[in-house]
Amino acid sequence: MEPDSILGFKALPSYSEPDWVSEKFEKTGKLPPLKERLPEEPMVYKTENMPDGIGVYGDTLRHVVGGRPEGWNYMAGQTQGWGGIDIALSECLTRTAPLFQVDAKDTEPLPNLAKSWEWSKDGHKLTMHLIKGAKWSDGVPFTAEDIMFYWEDGVIDPNVSPLGCGASPEAFGEGTTLTKIDDYTVEWTFKSAFPKQYLYTMAYPNFCPGPAHILKPQHPKYSKNTYNQFKNAFPPEYMNMPVMGAWAPVSYRPDDLIVLRRNPYYWKVDEKGQQLPYIDEIHYKLSTWADRDVQAVAGSGDFSNLEQPENFVAALKRAADENAPARLAFGPRLIGYNLQMNFSANGWGSPDEREQAVRELNRNQDFREAVTSAIDRKAVGDSLVKGPFTAIYPGGISSGTSFYDRNSTVYYPYDLEGARAALAKVGLKDTDGDGFVNFPAGTAGGKNVEIVLLVNNTYTTDKSLAEGLVGQMAKLGLRVVVNSLDGNQRDAAHYGGRFDWLVRRNTTELASVVQNTEQLAPVGPRTSWNHRAPEGKQVDMMPFEKEMVDLVNRFIASQDNAERVDLMKQYQKVYTQNLYTIGLTEYPGALIINKRFSNVPQGTPIFMFNWAEDAVIRERLWVATNKQGKYELFPQQLPGKPGDKGPIN
Repeated sequence: MEPDSILGFKALPSYSEPDWVSEKFEKTGKLPPLKERLPEEPMVYKTENMPDGIGVYGDTLRHVVGGRPEGWNYMAGQTQGWGGIDIALSECLTRTAPLFQVDAKDTEPLPNLAKSWEWSKDGHKLTMHLIKGAKWSDGVPFTAEDIMFYWEDGVIDPNVSPLGCGASPEAFGEGTTLTKIDDYTVEWTFKSAFPKQYLYTMAYPNFCPGPAHILKPQHPKYSKNTYNQFKNAFPPEYMNMPVMGAWAPVSYRPDDLIVLRRNPYYWKVDEKGQQLPYIDEIHYKLSTWADRDVQAVAGSGDFSNLEQPENFVAALKRAADENAPARLAFGPRLIGYNLQMNFSANGWGSPDEREQAVRELNRNQDFREAVTSAIDRKAVGDSLVKGPFTAIYPGGISSGTSFYDRNSTVYYPYDLEGARAALAKVGLKDTDGDGFVNFPAGTAGGKNVEIVLLVNNTYTTDKSLAEGLVGQMAKLGLRVVVNSLDGNQRDAAHYGGRFDWLVRRNTTELASVVQNTEQLAPVGPRTSWNHRAPEGKQVDMMPFEKEMVDLVNRFIASQDNAERVDLMKQYQKVYTQNLYTIGLTEYPGALIINKRFSNVPQGTPIFMFNWAEDAVIRERLWVATNKQGKYELFPQQLPGKPGDKGPIN
């Protein structure tokens, strides 16, 4: 399948919307006519790519999430609670999640807020044309001003860190600039020629602009606010935050529920001219990630990415019943976990004496070999779920991606005696006879080597892996202490560099390679997950990291597919041989979705270019009239004025 078989941009002879919107809002003058709310050329989803064809309006999509919202200021780094909430609200310059449907040879980012683009002859300039006439959910026009505000006062401003952790200047190439040509045209200038890889970086989560007309007055550059006040200017209680996504937030009950309602200014339609989305309301029950699986399988929730192996067997048994309310389909092995070591020795996170000593150990190849050789990965996998689900994972590129090459993957097998010998080679010995090795005299007071392991306590799998590591490292003679934090606190500690080791689930750069490629290595001060630089400094790279950076930069610059494949083989060898991270386990995930929903693309992976909440294209999902439930909390209501308490009737 080619990308242009999924969508296009064009004006249609006529447009329509749910009857209740026309009757209650348009005919009463509360909304302009639909045609005036749409762009000159809306995005049109093509019927040929819809598994079940053009849909009907109505019903509710019920999500369950384990996260909690910090606020609506995505640009300033606030999470909305994960689980697809931010994906429902935000739209980005390009889109990549649906690319699992596209043939590998034709894979390139889909247009989105940027409807088209062209390169200069020398390949150093990229001109992007934005959708013309589109509006935010409060009716204010979307223009290049929104793009430039996000770039200049978000990405470029060192005091602002957008939620997409690759949303830093170096993620778009060293020396890259962005300028406004007119209200609907922007121009990128790159140092390298034809760096088409950055089109992927412009997708979720890195270039998803917020409403400048709402955010800009709160930014310190344009107000007396501090950066912290700017970040927290739009707490979860602030309703009707303007969005470009298909639904906007209208209700929030702490530790209970978030409700989104359809955006009457949404800029996408089907080929009949029906304004999307088909689904009127989305719920996010604020619970736990494990409960998400349970409720989706039981039918009290509608959607889950089955990614915690502890739930696999029970979910499979329930789904096997012909009367089960949900369908379940496993995908490739793209869910992987790594043990990541903090490699920064020049101040990221302001380490104390013990932490600095641990980081010096982390940078020692023999120490890393000792740690990886002490991990019994079969036992690790079996501790999560028995059966054929988990696989030994040495680390690096996921085995489920086309770039994976087994022959380029270096694996250090389980060898506890060899691990102990490697530890002794580093100079670590148990000098006080308590079973744990000590720092050498003169380092950290010669005390026990104590390593603090950061873990996300909202995921059962993360906690199980951490507990297993504590036991296996004890056999090696390393005392590991778990620092178990909830998702938001864990993220703050991680991004602040306040960790020795970190158990972390892989993200898109290892699952797809082409998405967020810059995160494969410390190509800039803030692109690596485990090796960043403190403010005003550069990353203190080890020789093998410099080699990785060179390979990644060459991959980004290359237009030759064969060369790119070879570069990733070299990268995988350098990564796994030098243990950039230490692989723990790998397994497939499964998409669980209620059977009443139509237009679910076959073979949707729960995670590849992005999570399945994006890959299924939720704005196209629909429910047949005779299958629709009565779940709406705000029927026939729309988002109200920004900052008002809730929707309008």
